[in-house]
Amino acid sequence: MRERVRRLIESRRFQQAITVVILVNAATLGVETSAEAVARYGTELHIADHVALYVFVAEILAKIYVYGWRFLRDAWNVFDLLIIGLSFLPTAGGLSVLRALRVLRALRLISVVPSLRRVVSALLTAIPGMSSIVVLLGLVLYVAAVMGTKLYGAAAPRYFGDLPTSLYTLFQVMTGDGWSDINRELMDTHPSSWIYFIVFVLICTFVVLNLFIAVVVSAMEEEAREDRQDRQDREDSLTLAELSALREEIRGLRESLNERVPSS
Repeated sequence: MRERVRRLIESRRFQQAITVVILVNAATLGVETSAEAVARYGTELHIADHVALYVFVAEILAKIYVYGWRFLRDAWNVFDLLIIGLSFLPTAGGLSVLRALRVLRALRLISVVPSLRRVVSALLTAIPGMSSIVVLLGLVLYVAAVMGTKLYGAAAPRYFGDLPTSLYTLFQVMTGDGWSDINRELMDTHPSSWIYFIVFVLICTFVVLNLFIAVVVSAMEEEAREDRQDRQDREDSLTLAELSALREEIRGLRESLNERVPSS
């Protein structure tokens, strides 16, 4: 029985069915944001939401039945368990805001779709490499904020009045949001301020942020390489098993022929 359940939950069709349920549930939660839709189809939406939740719970229980304690060894299983567990938090009274957490079920698509799992795994793998870049970026922001406060604090207190304000302004500049407007306002009193902004934008946008991209791409390439290696190992193991079975079959045929042919 357990083996049949294992084959069922690991089958491609079952995974596709769970993916469809996740997508339908995500769409249902999105429709619930419309007051008009809730007024007209509130009961149907409520039923669809509960049916999806029951399907997810049944899937989790089936995995626990098949894998036992091994279920918790897989980080993606733990992720699914936490997401589904959030759906059972009390939503009455002051905790009604927790109903919004139901939309987190859409994140289960990450654990179901292998390509999404690889992307997330690559991002998690890249975190140690990104930590040094974060420190570098923080150092650049701090130095630039101190310089901006000293140079332009009196002329533009709204943007560089103190260190926290300067940090926020430079973070906005780093995202490319309206930095030219800030620069033009400063150029009325400091015509050379464009040098400060252009150097900062070049360092942050075209150097530091590109380092983030390089680290993530490198991690994704490594993840893809490991995935290809795993597939190759599985194919090699399957090929060796088939060769071993073929040898056993040939050996059996030889023994059968030897028994049938009388010795001279």
